[in-house]
Amino acid sequence: MTETFKLVHLSDVHLGPIVGFHPRHMNAKRALGLVNWHRGRRRVHLRPVADLIAADALAQNPDHIAVTGDLANLGLPGEFAAALTWLESLGDPQHVSVVPGNHDIYSGRIGTASCLSAWASFMRGSDGVDDDQPVHFPYVRKLGPVALIGLNSAVPTPPFVAAGRLGKSQIAELGPILDRLAGEQLIRVVLIHHPPLPDQAPPRRALQDAVELTEVLERYGAELVLHGHNHRDMLAWRTSAGRGIPVVGVASASAAVRHKDEPSARYNLIRLRREDGIVHVDCETRGLDGTGVITSLGRRDLIAPE
Repeated sequence: MTETFKLVHLSDVHLGPIVGFHPRHMNAKRALGLVNWHRGRRRVHLRPVADLIAADALAQNPDHIAVTGDLANLGLPGEFAAALTWLESLGDPQHVSVVPGNHDIYSGRIGTASCLSAWASFMRGSDGVDDDQPVHFPYVRKLGPVALIGLNSAVPTPPFVAAGRLGKSQIAELGPILDRLAGEQLIRVVLIHHPPLPDQAPPRRALQDAVELTEVLERYGAELVLHGHNHRDMLAWRTSAGRGIPVVGVASASAAVRHKDEPSARYNLIRLRREDGIVHVDCETRGLDGTGVITSLGRRDLIAPE
């Protein structure tokens, strides 16, 4: 029997309320972010909704949960602690993987506080790296027939900028990793916060080295790329060795209501299997149905267009 791997994809939880804010944390970007939160986002991103989504995701008995960033809002120490508690409610680090978003690495560090240290156990590969070592990206987690490759696109940015960047080191390491995992016949799933392809976001919100990342994907291949950031359901394609690579974005997992053109809370339940040498990707979107109930909003096989 062909083994099917069930992967839950959550993103952009923006856990509230914002607690532990102190004047010493203030700078221009955090001040503007705090105003933005109180003027609108605090009514959109609600912790009870995130918990409802999480409960439904866990009820599907997934093999693993991937969270592609933006658990925080202003990159505050109190937010890192609250997000850690929420991650632990999803499962232990062997069953949950995280990559950071731009709101997690927001505007420079506050003392020694960092999501990279607070959530380190959820960002470590399965290569036996000591727990007391800093997290390293890309990380690789081998989970049965699947390999998750975690990238960090989050960098501190000035006010009104939410762009991301991988940098030369991550991009240089990614190609050989993808090549090696292909040789091991593993289903390669790349995790990143920012939309990874050119023109998937405005310049101030885009991945600055999307062209370089796309070149690596097209050269070495992957079976699936998952991202967040845009708070929308997205599907794009790239081709490697004649096969399509689905690039899937998911909306926020905590949005109680529609916000502008962003839908209410949802997540993707992805079923992966290899059959006769072909990887099949079945993606079901589950989320709020307008009455406060979590239900299936659609399901499709991700087959590359002709």
